[in-house]
Amino acid sequence: MAHVKKSRCLLLDLLTRIVFIALAVSMIWAAPVQAASKDILKLGVLEEPKSLNLWLASDAWSNRVLSLMYQPLFIRDPKTSELIPWLAAEKPDFDAKTLTCTVKLRPAKWSDGTDITAEDVAFTGHMIYLFKMPRHYSKWKFVQKIEAVDKHTVRFVLSSPKAIFLTRTLTTPIVQKKQWAPLVKSLEGTTQSLQQFLQHEFKEPVVSGPFTVAKWKKGVFVYMKRNPHFFGQGQTIAGRKLGPHIKAIIFKIYGTADAAILALRKGDIDFYWNNIQAGYLKEIEDDPEIKIFKNKKSGLYYLGFNLRRAPMDDVAFRRAVATLIAKDFIIKRILQGHGEVLHSMIPPGNETFYNPNVPKHGFGLSREERIKAAYEILKKAGYTWGAPPVDASGKVQMAKDIKTPDHMPMRKITILTPPADYDPHRAMSGQMIQEWLREMGIPVVSRPMAFGALIQTVKTQRDFDCFILGYGKLSMDPGYLRAFFHSRMNKPKGWNMSGYDNPEFDKVSMASDGELDLKARQKLIFKMQDMLISDVPYIPLYNPIVVEGVRADRFTGWVPALGGIGNIWSLCEIKPK
Repeated sequence: MAHVKKSRCLLLDLLTRIVFIALAVSMIWAAPVQAASKDILKLGVLEEPKSLNLWLASDAWSNRVLSLMYQPLFIRDPKTSELIPWLAAEKPDFDAKTLTCTVKLRPAKWSDGTDITAEDVAFTGHMIYLFKMPRHYSKWKFVQKIEAVDKHTVRFVLSSPKAIFLTRTLTTPIVQKKQWAPLVKSLEGTTQSLQQFLQHEFKEPVVSGPFTVAKWKKGVFVYMKRNPHFFGQGQTIAGRKLGPHIKAIIFKIYGTADAAILALRKGDIDFYWNNIQAGYLKEIEDDPEIKIFKNKKSGLYYLGFNLRRAPMDDVAFRRAVATLIAKDFIIKRILQGHGEVLHSMIPPGNETFYNPNVPKHGFGLSREERIKAAYEILKKAGYTWGAPPVDASGKVQMAKDIKTPDHMPMRKITILTPPADYDPHRAMSGQMIQEWLREMGIPVVSRPMAFGALIQTVKTQRDFDCFILGYGKLSMDPGYLRAFFHSRMNKPKGWNMSGYDNPEFDKVSMASDGELDLKARQKLIFKMQDMLISDVPYIPLYNPIVVEGVRADRFTGWVPALGGIGNIWSLCEIKPK
């Protein structure tokens, strides 16, 4: 028995020693791991990239990773939003008479250590033209010729003047000819070449950005390491001394906002790269370990009309509806203060092209004043009521039995919105607009619809009355106004979903697209905004503010910009505390 006890004691002692040694070893190895982790940024995201093929990816999650890999000639300054040289060494030299643009490249290398040259730029443009690359071809099809003059000089010759050449063509990411040319050669002329091209994934993509993908564990994380050949390392661009000052980035995929917000509060991630909804914000505003950033977006959320059917085809009706909508109420109550009122189709953050002097239907009026103003607009246009919204004594009352100018009862109008679980702001805005219109006796109902079905109904079938949709990231180039409202785009699957048809607008929008002088183009864009707000095919409602949270105890140097701190400038400037 004593022998057994002695054996147990020896065994226990041995186990104790093993545990002690294991703990000691783990502590020895933990120190460098912890030290290294100070230079690793942990980002929380909701979804993983759909693809890392630059030409296929269109979702935000893919583009966040790709934006750190493939770089353009010019990018936007985070403070002024002006275009500044990036891969380019200086501003483009454009000759308006010959429609020729010369761009000088700065000394830069790809991630494999080879030089970035004018041949790479020319090849990128040729490839886009050859495959008629989706989402890019429209920005390049008017480029008649691209030639590499020398190693660091590329020359573009345009077939016609296009304003988007400077703002969209020259901001296209550039790819390495050496890596992509063999693929292009193997697919050129084959059947379904574009589809095969878009599905191709390089195991080791050669990139020019500050980071490159080292590992992607599907559904779990994307690990990006610092690119030692990044051209901006140690350089001062736009007055900013660039790094990166961190060794790596881990994109951790959470799937739900609940899980990501919890990870931020626990310190499992350093930055939640997504807009924080008001419901979560209340939980973390008082947390001293979390810093909140609030920035404007280049966004547009709006009510659209179908001008192909009555009464939406009547501008008086549309102006009355615009007068009745209290946008400040939507901001205060629905967005809980995290947004700005929109009066134009271009958001105020786009300082170059935003027209602050467009008509502001109903702006500053009380509820009673809005009803009276809308009543006057409709009454003057020939609308009548069984019981008008304003009685003979001038008192506001609940209206009934509205009739259109042809003396027919107004039919029921439906406002389509995304469902509340997809976007509660747009769904709730539809409900409020429904109530405001009913005060005028307008028979209206707000109906949520699955987002995909809503797009199909509005854009393809065009079988609707009104709808509430939005653009969360508009281009800084306002050429989208022509795409949204030119009569040529009034077709199934076209961007002119409202059916707006104004020959004068068409003329001005086309002139704007071909105007290369910034001040002259600005005047044209201002005029377009005036026409749109006067004719009201859409009612701009609001632009949400981007609310983001970071661990205050981990990194410093975040760069606020239009759209938030999740940008390449931040990831090139942040440093461990």
